[in-house]
Amino acid sequence: MEIKGTGFTLRNWRESDAGELQRLADNPKIGINLYDRFPSPYSLADAEFFIGININQSPPTTFVIDVDGTFAGTIGITLRDDVFSRSPLFGYWLGEEYWGRGIMSEAARLVTQYAFATFDIICLQAGVFGSNPASMRVLEKAGYVKQGILKNVVFKRGEVLDEHIYIAYRE
Repeated sequence: MEIKGTGFTLRNWRESDAGELQRLADNPKIGINLYDRFPSPYSLADAEFFIGININQSPPTTFVIDVDGTFAGTIGITLRDDVFSRSPLFGYWLGEEYWGRGIMSEAARLVTQYAFATFDIICLQAGVFGSNPASMRVLEKAGYVKQGILKNVVFKRGEVLDEHIYIAYRE
């Protein structure tokens, strides 16, 4: 499956993405803004494991952000269960060399549209650490609305942070 953007393509995973995934993910500026389940440092084995659990999804919930035929980042949703079964989490990251090009805001809009067209969901929820205003801007440009701020709920690398909660609703 492919979704075309301006200067990038959202596509399914390939085993050949492992090397570039490892290279871009093994950057402290990426890991600092993600949950601790995202390995840092990020090894080739971590990349191969992640690709292995995402490569044959049908329908896909995570996509490669491909720029000029090369892995540049990833974006997707995490389906949940119980009372959250219709409100998945939305997340993404982009390799540092691709920052500032407007890729992520458009990719976020496209995946949001895809998620609402593909899954029986009522909303998408994204949490952003208070130390990451660039990600907040991405979500706002993609049509997400800030629902609130959870004060002092994140402990990341020795620092207590706020979590900003953004939601996109089905139109």
